[in-house]
Amino acid sequence: MINFDEEIEKFQPSPDIEQAEDVIKNNDLTDITDILKELLKGKDKNEI
Repeated sequence: MINFDEEIEKFQPSPDIEQAEDVIKNNDLTDITDILKELLKGKDKNEI
């Protein structure tokens, strides 16, 4: 049977995954939330 506590102690994250996480977190890409915010800003300005 698997001893999960023992397996977690042995676990070491892959350096490739950690490097990918850093790149993703530090990459300032426009996402759908940013696009929607800009559209709503434009809508508010047009209604005034």
